[in-house]
Amino acid sequence: MPMPRWWGRVNKRVFNPRALASGKWPVLSHTGRVSGVTHRTPLDAHPIEGGYLFVLVYGSRSDWVRNVLAAGSARLRVDGTEVELTAPRVIGREEAARILPTDVTRPPAVLRITEFLRMDRAG
Repeated sequence: MPMPRWWGRVNKRVFNPRALASGKWPVLSHTGRVSGVTHRTPLDAHPIEGGYLFVLVYGSRSDWVRNVLAAGSARLRVDGTEVELTAPRVIGREEAARILPTDVTRPPAVLRITEFLRMDRAG
C-alpha cells in the first residue's frame, strides 16, 4: 500500500469533508457492503475511453474500493453531471499507463502506486 492507513483516516475526516463542500472534486457515490449506507467519496477521476480510471492511492483494500467491487457499480458526479459506472476492476500500472490520456499527470514514482480501478460507463 503506497500511502499509510493512518493518513487515509486523517484524509477521510479532515480533507474529504472540505473537498465535498467545495464542489470542485469528482464525487463517487457507493453503497457500503456491510452497512448498506450510501457514501460519497471525493476522488481524482480520469476519463478514459468508455469509462473512468481512479488512482488507488491507498490501494485496493480501501473501504470505498471494496464497496464498489462488492456492489459492481457506483455513480460519479463530475462537472455537474451524474454518470453511472459498472464493471469495476483493479488493474496494474502497465495497463493504466496504456489507457491514461497523455495529458494526465502520472502519480509520482515515490508513492509506489501499482493499482488502479477501472470502471465502464453504463449503457
